[in-house]
Amino acid sequence: MLQTLTERLFDDGDRSDLDPFAVFEEWFALAQESEPNDPHAMALASADASGLPDVRMVLLNRRDERGFCFFTNFESDKGRQLLANPQAAMVMHWKSLRRQVRMRGPVEVVSEADADAYFASRPKGSRIASTVSQQSRPLANRTQMLAEVDALTRSIGDAEPVRPARWSGFRLVPLSLEFWKDGEYRLHDRVRFTRAQADAPWSSARLYP
Repeated sequence: MLQTLTERLFDDGDRSDLDPFAVFEEWFALAQESEPNDPHAMALASADASGLPDVRMVLLNRRDERGFCFFTNFESDKGRQLLANPQAAMVMHWKSLRRQVRMRGPVEVVSEADADAYFASRPKGSRIASTVSQQSRPLANRTQMLAEVDALTRSIGDAEPVRPARWSGFRLVPLSLEFWKDGEYRLHDRVRFTRAQADAPWSSARLYP
C-alpha cells in the first residue's frame, strides 16, 4: 500500500526526494475540507524600522512552486515594512486538523499581471473597498468610510474598478518550511525543510517538539 506524503514525512525513512510544496498541498486540501472558516488564513510577521516585530492575519491568495502570495495595500503598515525589509515569516494553523505549517524567507513583489489578475477575480464590492481604504491610517469614524464606499460605487456605476497602483501583492519565497502535527502528551511531530536559496535543493530534519 502506498504511503501518503504525510506518512512519509513523519516516518524515519529517507525524505530526500520529498517535495515540501507537495506536502503542503496535501495538508491544505484536508484543511479545505475540515476547517470551518478561512482555511487559507495565516499569520504574517514583519518588522518595522526599529526591528520591532509586527504580526497580523492575512489570506493566502495564490501559491505555486515559487512561493506563497498575499495581496495588500502597499501603503499599509505591512506594505511599508515589507518594501523596506523584504523578508517575513508566516504560519498557518488548522485547529480542526491539529496541524500547522511555518514558513520563512525573502519576500518579492508579484508582477503587475499577477496583481491585475487577482484584483479582477475579486468581488466588485471588495475591489471598491480596496480602492477606498487608506489602510492603517487614522479613520475618524465608520460612517466616513461607508460614505466614501458609497460615493465611489455611485460614481463608477456599471464600470469595473481599476486596480490602484498602491494595491498589489507579495510572494514569500520560503527558505524554511516546517510541518508540525499534534501528538499525545505533547510529543508532537516536527519536520523542517531548509535550503540556502530559492533554486537550491531542500534538506530536512526531524526536530524535538
